[in-house]
Amino acid sequence: MAADPLADVLDTAPLAAAPAGTDPGRGGAARVTAAADAVEGAVIGLRRWFHAHPEASLEETGTAAAVAAQLAALGVEHAIPLPNAVVATVRGTAPGAYGQDGTARRRVLLRADIDALPVAEDTGLPFSSLSPGLMHACGHDCHAAMLLGAAAVLQANRDLLAGEVRLVFQPAEECSQGARMLVEAGVCDGVDAAWGCHIWSELPSGTVSVEPGPRMANADWWRVEVTGTSAHGALPHRGADAVVAGAAIVEQLQTVVSRQVSPFEPVVVTVGQFHGGTARNVIAGSTWLEGTVRTFDPEVHARVPLLMKRIVEDTAEAFGCSARVTDYTLGSWAVVNDPAVTEVARRAAWEVLGEEALVSYRGSMPGEDFSEYLFEVPGCFVFLGCSTTGTDHCWPQHSCHYNPDERVLVDGVRLAAQFAVDFLAG
Repeated sequence: MAADPLADVLDTAPLAAAPAGTDPGRGGAARVTAAADAVEGAVIGLRRWFHAHPEASLEETGTAAAVAAQLAALGVEHAIPLPNAVVATVRGTAPGAYGQDGTARRRVLLRADIDALPVAEDTGLPFSSLSPGLMHACGHDCHAAMLLGAAAVLQANRDLLAGEVRLVFQPAEECSQGARMLVEAGVCDGVDAAWGCHIWSELPSGTVSVEPGPRMANADWWRVEVTGTSAHGALPHRGADAVVAGAAIVEQLQTVVSRQVSPFEPVVVTVGQFHGGTARNVIAGSTWLEGTVRTFDPEVHARVPLLMKRIVEDTAEAFGCSARVTDYTLGSWAVVNDPAVTEVARRAAWEVLGEEALVSYRGSMPGEDFSEYLFEVPGCFVFLGCSTTGTDHCWPQHSCHYNPDERVLVDGVRLAAQFAVDFLAG
């Protein structure tokens, strides 16, 4: 194995240096900004460590241990409710933060996801993945580092907090399981609002989208199995070709989008895998397809599985085969921002990044299991731009070349910390 270029990062406890301020400024914004600037280099270093040490969904025990070590160095109270998750608490000391019975006046949840993807990295970075076939290709390394930075800022400025901040380092976002696991473990108990952030390659660096309403789509997963009759490749009339039937199903599934749903409703039907056949001179007797469906509208979300079932079965029958949808899994639900909480987040972004940083973005069709928290409490999910221009542009999420602009990480620290300050003050 290659030498670890960042082996000493976790031993240096760099985030313990966040300064405490004395001038509250604009609702504490001056202090939050100064504290975030002070830990920027450490946050970038942590992001690179996380990037070099990716772990697959549901296997993030090393990442969780690294997060816990940083929190311990900061003196931040934390627990490990699952082997691959960390939940931390920063207790405010502003007047009225807690009642006489010790109950927090208000409590806000800040969340970062920490899992990586099964992608072979091809960036050539000096801190490239040390785990073959695994890569932080979606920015979760950045999210973990930014939330640790926010923890440092908030811990050092507890007198700005009129309540309690719960920081959630969540596993298994990519497989849409982690948020539900933590909700079931009680992370939303007593919480008044939730906040999440995703660095986003479709927005320029230095910008942020903080807007109410639908932001990310329902994300479903499906599998189709096709059964035909195998035969000699030179005698196709003696069999029923499952590959040909499967190919027709791939084509016909696109009519769900083009002919079965209103053009005003966004829908994506993707076939991501198509496997069949055993030899080049054999008519395939079976094949299978897997893919995903993305929607926003609840009615369309409910209709698509029924439309797929009809298309899959009838198309296969036309080719003398049979087919069925053997699995249709509701992965994650649409992320819909609460207007009131989003207004607090928008104001916080204006305070620490400036009005010119706020941009409008239509939302996106990828899924996000942050929606699980929004079933429990109102919240806001923001997009933080991380793409530069020219030759140094950012490749899209899930690319093997993905390498976001690290200069935006300090913006993510500022956004999370200021939102916590402002929400608890409300």
